[in-house]
Amino acid sequence: MKLPYAESHKIKMVENIRKSTREERIKWISEARYNLFNLKSEQVFIDLLTDSGTGAMSDRQWAEMMLGDESYAGASSYYKLKNAIQEITGFEYFLPTHQGRAAENVLFSVLVKKGDFIPGNSHFDTTKGHIEFRKATAVDCTIDEAFDTTKEHPFKGNIDLDKLEFVLDSNPREHIPMIVVTLTCNTAGGQPVSMQNLKEVKRLADQYKVPIVFDSARFAENAYFIKKREKGYENKSIREIVSEMFSYADAMTMSSKKDAIVNMGGFIAMRDPDLHREASTYNIMFEGFVTYGGMSGRDMNALAQGLYEGTEFNYLESRIGQVALLGKRMQEFGVPVLVPFGGHAIFVDAKKFLDHIPQEQYQAQTLAIELYLEGGVRGVEIGTLLADRDPVTRENRYPKLELLRLAVPRRVYTNNHMDYVATALGNVYERRHEIKRGLKIIEEAPILRHFTVELDRV
Repeated sequence: MKLPYAESHKIKMVENIRKSTREERIKWISEARYNLFNLKSEQVFIDLLTDSGTGAMSDRQWAEMMLGDESYAGASSYYKLKNAIQEITGFEYFLPTHQGRAAENVLFSVLVKKGDFIPGNSHFDTTKGHIEFRKATAVDCTIDEAFDTTKEHPFKGNIDLDKLEFVLDSNPREHIPMIVVTLTCNTAGGQPVSMQNLKEVKRLADQYKVPIVFDSARFAENAYFIKKREKGYENKSIREIVSEMFSYADAMTMSSKKDAIVNMGGFIAMRDPDLHREASTYNIMFEGFVTYGGMSGRDMNALAQGLYEGTEFNYLESRIGQVALLGKRMQEFGVPVLVPFGGHAIFVDAKKFLDHIPQEQYQAQTLAIELYLEGGVRGVEIGTLLADRDPVTRENRYPKLELLRLAVPRRVYTNNHMDYVATALGNVYERRHEIKRGLKIIEEAPILRHFTVELDRV
């Protein structure tokens, strides 16, 4: 009999969390203007809003915090992080930043200008925001299979090579500063990109002389899926796979709050010394000196240790196994979820779940509110709110997928918590036809509106 997966850690400290009443939650969500970002953390029982910065650090990471060198320039912590990045990714040059969107801000300040086109696989919200803020256009070249939540495909994060070549062929080279490949592809459901696809994208990029930048927040989870699903990689280690993945990129941005399992931090890494020199100017202006860049020495130490821990197979198997357990329990309740399950989250198909609510009433956000009212569980909408308005017409953009994302923090919750979440959503599914109305926007920001939007019942 095959042994089931077990967590590759044991618990050393716990944090108490409080269950609230439905009456309290009705009051709190109304005061939050139906925006789950506005809730106080103590008003949430199980928090699946994001896996970014919400993981539990290990004893070795905490030990590294005590060894942090807080020198303004040339700290030993900088060199410890530099060595870890070079060993794991192969990039010689890097700049620390305080988080992933800061890394994008610095790098895109060098590369992106008005009128540019940046093709990629379903750019995430901050990536698209940084592109559109600079009056450029993000072009989604994800394979069509990614937009069918019921279709089993091992690598739904793949870039469609015909779509990519069309963009490269129909625009002047000087207006395509890079191709962005997101690993794993969050907006498409935490779906991985195959090694074969990375090779083929690299071939096209070389043909058109366009650099490739990896959005690498969940690169280790992507490597795990390659090991488990792609022929020829089953006997390779995670770090061997990671090394090959990054060999097909010219630069990377990293939100270390995901696969490096820290609460804050990020970096940019690249091969080109000239790009490093240009980006350093913006890093100094926006983040800090080049050897700390918005991070304390203790945080750089914890990040370096987290990179090693996050690329261990046993850790990844237990982490991704817990996400899959949540997905399987939801399927038992009949809840429509995106398959195959992603690495960091389960994505619920709100279009199928609330098919009687129009998309213009924000189906996924409506579902997120109902799950919170049912069990105090906080998720996040990956749908029309996140898709924002068209920067030219200012009309709502209606994406093909309307998803409720339930992102599982790393090493934080037990499987009993996953069972609680699945049961709560199962209860909502049973009474789904009693949900008669969706939501309308009262107030919104001109860009990245989903973070601060104010809503009300229709």
